Amino acid sequence: MLHRFSLTILLAALTLLLGACHSVKVLVPPNLRAPTGASNALEQAKQRLEKATPCCGSFADFSYQTPLPWQPKKFELGPGSMVANLNGVRSYFLAFHLPTDAKLPYSVALKSDLNGRWLHASYLFAPTTVLLDAAFQPIDSHDVQLCEYMGWSSATTGAFGSVKITSDKARYLVVYSSADQQAGNTYWEQSPATFSAEAPVKMASNGSFRIPHGPDGTIWVGLMNESYQKAVNNAICDKATQGKGVLNTLRTALPTHWSGGGT
Repeated sequence: MLHRFSLTILLAALTLLLGACHSVKVLVPPNLRAPTGASNALEQAKQRLEKATPCCGSFADFSYQTPLPWQPKKFELGPGSMVANLNGVRSYFLAFHLPTDAKLPYSVALKSDLNGRWLHASYLFAPTTVLLDAAFQPIDSHDVQLCEYMGWSSATTGAFGSVKITSDKARYLVVYSSADQQAGNTYWEQSPATFSAEAPVKMASNGSFRIPHGPDGTIWVGLMNESYQKAVNNAICDKATQGKGVLNTLRTALPTHWSGGGT
């Protein structure tokens, strides 16, 4: 009789426990939770830049006391950074004097980090480079194309680019973001994921997409080194073009008498 009573209590407890499991929300790790309040981060960054007071209106107004780092160095551009107003466009900027003993040509490496915790709510600072002569006159300018590379660490992951220095007249380098860059975007092969609160947590890929550019963020600038050169060489700049299939490629690549095109 006692055994039957204990079994009844146990079954009742299990029933209550199972019922409670269905009513309790699934606990999801913070890095997998849906983003909150991140969708307007880019717009807020633009507003902060517009409210900032520019310090400079021409390249001659900049200070070039900072030497170009001998390897890529991290710089934070945003509130508290100097703002230039160039041709009616506001931008945070960096200014460097170039090494006088570097052998031409040499390359300057650039890398932008994602600005934001969530991939689909992030943006990038896209650099524009300007080379100046000794009289602070522009001799070359580029909107640097950024290409995605996923390395083994955060230091080797990001949107990479480079600029080559070929002129012996180049004395100074300015890094800012032009109007075209701020309005552009960068292809990103690593897809954002849709959020699901199901248990276990499911992350469904949405396909590749493009990261918008923004006015601020983290950027690395310095002389090109081996690890950055590898990233630049292997980075993905855009979606691969659709091929015609392996068999068609073999037919066009093989000699005529192998591909069946000869007699």
